[in-house]
Amino acid sequence: MNRPNFIELPAADLGAAKSFYSGLFGWSLTDFGPTYSCTMTGDVDVGLQGDRQDAPPAPLPVVAVDDLETAFAAVTKLGGTIVKPIFSFPGGRRFHFRDPNGNELAAWKAE
Repeated sequence: MNRPNFIELPAADLGAAKSFYSGLFGWSLTDFGPTYSCTMTGDVDVGLQGDRQDAPPAPLPVVAVDDLETAFAAVTKLGGTIVKPIFSFPGGRRFHFRDPNGNELAAWKAE
């Protein structure tokens, strides 16, 4: 593990985003409620976040980790900043952080 396996995109108009990516790339998208949809290929998947309050401000790389708590503790130790503490969502738990250059990423662990 410890590799990017998901990218989350903000999608203010979720329907338009789904139509666009389905038409452009032929992606099959699975809905998880009314504001979230994602590919489920098992490789590097893409999520479309339609909830403006939960949507990242830019594409969000998500890295699968073996131990979420260890990764969480290492962020500040290595000069990063926690943006969102560990939370649960359908499919696992994750947290968001900024690296020392201000890039936002997320670390997640499947449950």
